[in-house]
Amino acid sequence: MSMLTPPGMGGKKFRVTGRRYPRMRRRRHRGRIVLALVASVTVLGLLGYGTVQLVDVFSSGGEGGGAPRTQAGARAANERDCTTPTRDGGQEPPRLPAPRSITVNVYNATQRTGLAQETADALEERGFTIGDVDNAPEDLDGRVEAPGLLLGSAAAREAGALSVLGAQLEGAQTRERGNGEDPGPEVVDLVIGEDFSGLAAAREAERRLAALAGADASPGTC
Repeated sequence: MSMLTPPGMGGKKFRVTGRRYPRMRRRRHRGRIVLALVASVTVLGLLGYGTVQLVDVFSSGGEGGGAPRTQAGARAANERDCTTPTRDGGQEPPRLPAPRSITVNVYNATQRTGLAQETADALEERGFTIGDVDNAPEDLDGRVEAPGLLLGSAAAREAGALSVLGAQLEGAQTRERGNGEDPGPEVVDLVIGEDFSGLAAAREAERRLAALAGADASPGTC
């Protein structure tokens, strides 16, 4: 029996005729995968570009894409605006002497021991030059009811030394020295009185000095 004769065909012989044979079609799955990948990459690229544009618009604060202004930069700009000295009637603000150029004599007119030295040390930490530290003279001992009494010459008042020292003490009284007592415009006496409870806070003293110089240093008043 021939190998071309299928079993059960009774030994009949068959012959393959014809010149055409079935051909296998090529699979196109690979091409479809490549197209899908290209399309996916394109879509992701467009989405990423759109996201970058949105972030740039919101971060620029709607100012036409300009560089965003950081919080630190805004604070720095506000501080410069707040500390700019103002002018009154076209006149320049008064130039106050620096604390280091002012010599302060500290006298204690109370019965509290060590108060003069303690106050002198605090003023020295704030930049003042300290002269004498002692009990108050007899004519002032126990006779100053206010927190303090500032004594200086007319030149010290005009130079601003009394004002600079007065900014350090709330409620202090000011008096010019008598005739013949003029140690110079840079020397001021601080006589501690009965109502003394300490110097003003350093921040408050700085605010007062800024106000004296014509600058409004209080927060939120720009």
